[in-house]
Amino acid sequence: MKKKSREENRNGFFGDFGGSIVPPELADVLAELTDAFYEIKDDPEFLEELNYLFKDYVGKPSPLYFAKTLTEEVGGAKIYLKREDLNHTGAHKINNCLGQALLARKMGKKRIIAETGAGQHGVATATACALFNMDCVIYMGDVDIKRQELNVFRMELLGAEVKAVSAGDATLKDAVDEALKDFVQNADSTFYMLGSAVGPNPYPTMVKEFQSVIGKEAREQILEKEGKLPDYLVACVGGGSNAIGLFAPFVDDEEVNILGIEPGGRGDKPGENAAPLTYGKPGELHGFKSYVLYDDGDDVISHTHSIAAGLDYPGVGPEHSFLKDSGRAEYTTASDQEALDAFHLLSEKEGIIPALESAHAIAGGMKIAADLDKDQIVIINLSGRGDKDVAQIKELHENGKLK
Repeated sequence: MKKKSREENRNGFFGDFGGSIVPPELADVLAELTDAFYEIKDDPEFLEELNYLFKDYVGKPSPLYFAKTLTEEVGGAKIYLKREDLNHTGAHKINNCLGQALLARKMGKKRIIAETGAGQHGVATATACALFNMDCVIYMGDVDIKRQELNVFRMELLGAEVKAVSAGDATLKDAVDEALKDFVQNADSTFYMLGSAVGPNPYPTMVKEFQSVIGKEAREQILEKEGKLPDYLVACVGGGSNAIGLFAPFVDDEEVNILGIEPGGRGDKPGENAAPLTYGKPGELHGFKSYVLYDDGDDVISHTHSIAAGLDYPGVGPEHSFLKDSGRAEYTTASDQEALDAFHLLSEKEGIIPALESAHAIAGGMKIAADLDKDQIVIINLSGRGDKDVAQIKELHENGKLK
């Protein structure tokens, strides 16, 4: 597979996807951000500080754990879990937030804004802002605030102001809308710490850069443990930051299969899922081109549904769209019920409570592992821990909404 050049990435395109479809007042701000990012990304002093924070603050490298009991339960390939849930703040999000916080400091920006769905990016943003003494504003939909109350309290404990968004579906898409409005109005003083590999250039490339530590670690670890590369990489895909972080360092290894798991929700009709790569078509959303979910027969962006707040988004990162169309990666879905079943199974068999987002990857990873030989290897990105979801699961049990 032909490698994309640095210049192509700098322009923000992955094949036909990506770009920067924004008003002129934001274009200049993003051009400044692009220049700053490319100036700092390979700077030895910047990398030394970032790697120090990864090691001594986040606790990296995160382990690559052989899930022996889960492997035996499935009866196929060896299943390894990349334990990003063991990072400080409980998910992969902190990797990107520390990188962007160092960039914001370099640019002289003291006010940070962010969007969040499941709250893990909000917590990681608030954590980075506390560490670097920056003002922090987090936009979060009303629906997500209700189902992620614990993470909202964490953000506030860390000194962030959480702004509720009631527009639209009051979920992640609407939080992004409000954050972008704030950014346009306050760009001179504000840094927008976008949490996923979406948005206008340079965000998808920038987020991939900071999250690729996941795949770099996994590559080194699996070679040490097994002496070969995995047969499959599996990760959940909403916007797609944890997935592109795992996938990117393996894209040129054609013997490694790449599988993204989207939220299949309750069904395949508009409004029943949040799986644009499976049910959507190319379009524009939040300043970039990617696969987008639309209502049947028109170009109105669809309502979405997922039991996992962090996956409840009608678009997807442009590089995932490119990987799908180029055939380098495959994308499929796990339903709400399949994710819940995987949530319980991993908890009971391995003593690991996964985030509902990550439970989608567990569900998809188990399916593919079951069809492989015992000498084959599947790495699943366990991108977050499930503490934040326990109250939601408990309520579903009490209301009789779980099988």
